[in-house]
Amino acid sequence: MSENLKTIKELADEFNVSKQAVRKRLTEEFRANHAETVTSNGVKTLVVTYTGYMLLKQHFTTSNATGNNKVTDTSNPTTGDLSVVKILEQQLFVKDKQLENKDSQISQMQNLLDQQQRLALQDKKLLEEYKAENDSLKALKMASKDTKEEQANNQPNQEETDLKFEIRALHEELNEQKIHSQEEREKLREELTKHKKWYQFWK
Repeated sequence: MSENLKTIKELADEFNVSKQAVRKRLTEEFRANHAETVTSNGVKTLVVTYTGYMLLKQHFTTSNATGNNKVTDTSNPTTGDLSVVKILEQQLFVKDKQLENKDSQISQMQNLLDQQQRLALQDKKLLEEYKAENDSLKALKMASKDTKEEQANNQPNQEETDLKFEIRALHEELNEQKIHSQEEREKLREELTKHKKWYQFWK
């Protein structure tokens, strides 16, 4: 086991106490902050971190100092104070790391939010451009339809004009034919009249 991680048995042996006494100190809060579970050869084992080890060491050292089973410890009060300071510094270091991770997560979330807002603005702009283009196409389609209808309306008028022109031409032609026919009848009448006079003369 790593020097910074201690099992319950290792702690009990070092502090010269029972494993049950060590377990009593491993409260839920202590486990959350100073213990973790490691897997070795498929077996999960609860271990205590260095900060937890120092807290347990301080507790059992103080407790054993007032009893009969005193743990051999060469530390003096000054060394003990330094250990506590070291533990606190390590705790602060852990907290700082946690804060850094939180700051990093917040920064990533902010970047994602900014990207989402930019994409939303781009989608809005594309939608407006599509709408404008669609309106333009509708306007062109309506103009084309009006032009076709106007041409269709003008076409019968042109046909009517052409028809009137043809009728007028026919009338004129008939009038000319009528005039010619009258002239021919007049000539024929004159010829008949002449023949009749000659006939009466010879008679």
